[in-house]
Formats: sequence, C-alpha cells, structure tokens
Amino acid sequence: MKNIESGARTLLMSVVLSSPGPIVIGIGLFMGRSSTQLADFVRRSAELGAIIVSYFIYSALHKGEAEQDHDQELYRKAKLERTANICVGSAMCLSGLVILYIAIFGGTGDKGNVIPGLSIAFLGLVTNSWFWLRYAKLANINGDAVLAVQSRLYRAKSFVDACVFIVLLIVMIAPLSNAAHWADIGGSVIVSGYLIANGIIVLKNTWFLYKEQHQ
Repeated sequence: MKNIESGARTLLMSVVLSSPGPIVIGIGLFMGRSSTQLADFVRRSAELGAIIVSYFIYSALHKGEAEQDHDQELYRKAKLERTANICVGSAMCLSGLVILYIAIFGGTGDKGNVIPGLSIAFLGLVTNSWFWLRYAKLANINGDAVLAVQSRLYRAKSFVDACVFIVLLIVMIAPLSNAAHWADIGGSVIVSGYLIANGIIVLKNTWFLYKEQHQ
C-alpha cells in the first residue's frame, strides 16, 4: 500500500511539475521563432496530456481492488494498463511527427528570444532525470505497467531535454549563424526520431502483450 501511494504521489508530482512547461514555452514563442522551441512546446503539451491520463488510470487501477473478484480485477487492470500505454505511446509518436513537420517546413532567419525554452529545457533535464530513476525504482518494486511506461517516457524526456538545451544554447549564442540554423533543424529531427522510435516500441509491446493475453 505504501508503494502504491508513493507511485500516486510521484505521478501527481509529475503532472504539477510538467504543467508550467508548455505555458512558459508558449509565452516564449511570442518572442522567438526557433523550430526546436516550437517543437518542444508541442512535445511537452502532448506529454502532459499523457501523464494526466496515466495519473487517473493509475488511481483507478488501485481503487476498490478488494471489491471485485480476481478475474474481474485482472481484466480491469490489463485494460487500464493498455489504455495508459497507448496514450503515452501515441503522445510520443504524435509529438515526433509534428516536430519533424516543423523541422522540415519551419521558417528560417532570426530565431528571436529562445531563453524561455532554454531555461525550461535545463530544468526539465534535471527534474525528468530524477523522475526517470524514481519511476524505474517504483516499477521494479511494484511490478506496475503504468509506472514502467512512465519510466520509459521520462527517459525519453530526459534525452530530448538534453538535445533541446544544446540546440537552443547554440541558437542563443549565434542566432544568425549557419551553425544555429542547422543545429535547430538537426535538433528537431533527432528529437522527433527518438520520440517516434520510443513511441512505436511502447505501442508494439502493448500490442504483443494484448495478443498474449487473448490467446
């Protein structure tokens, strides 16, 4: 019970700490035109939605477990876990596709002020790395699929934040240089590829698990 409550608190903390990211970067978009910053806004918004869904699903999973028989509980748990995994995997794939589109068809020239996005990327790298390790530990203890997929999500978020931070740092230092232009495009492509690949893995594993359970 203690580990279950700890998982719920961690998910709620994820929602609270992830909420300001899209808002701050969205405000920053009025001052800057970096493709990577715009892509990061889309990515964070989609991930926030997936985390919120995961929180409510996790709460539902561990509510009233004693009130149902064993078979009903196993069926309900498997169905809710699939829903959480599909939401996370779909959010990652959708984010990656939008980011790739922005990278290919985004504008060029002066990128404007990228400091809001740079600040959020740095804070995100620190906090998301902590959440990644925290979810991995809780998933190992509880054997919970929702926490396990959150661990994979936050591992991806940490990698993406590192890429975004490096790209926006280059853009801030030399906004009109060729290095900034190609770093902006390259960063978006790397971020999109990583998100799409991890999203496909989550969806693929969910599908294989579903097939095994219904054979």
